[in-house]
Amino acid sequence: MRIGLHICRGNWSKQEEVLLKGDYARLLPALQPMQIDQFVLEYATPRAGDIDVVGKHLADRELGLGVVNPRTDEVEPVEYIVAKAEKALEYYRPDQLFLNTDCGFGCFASRSVNVEEVAFQKLCAIVEAAKILRSRFG
Repeated sequence: MRIGLHICRGNWSKQEEVLLKGDYARLLPALQPMQIDQFVLEYATPRAGDIDVVGKHLADRELGLGVVNPRTDEVEPVEYIVAKAEKALEYYRPDQLFLNTDCGFGCFASRSVNVEEVAFQKLCAIVEAAKILRSRFG
């Protein structure tokens, strides 16, 4: 059985300034000893800091890399997603890296954070970026 841990910085508002911010450095003492196969972390938002923080300390595990922000209406360009992944690939092997959303598109059953069409377009951008990355890195 594989074990993963997802860390969400807040998914209750589309106002980025009210959500949690800061890199993962302060969490490293708790994360490093965990018997976890995969960390799923937000990196689409600048509030999460730089990938270098976890790349230097947690690259012995898999990374679910957040590459799209479910709280924004703008669809991230495929090139942006590819660039985020390529930066992570400085620390992680291709078989350790998974492209994810930051959290999910809905935080409550009765209230989605984004509309279905935007969520669909963001997921399509992830798929296109994954195709490009697979062609480059296998």
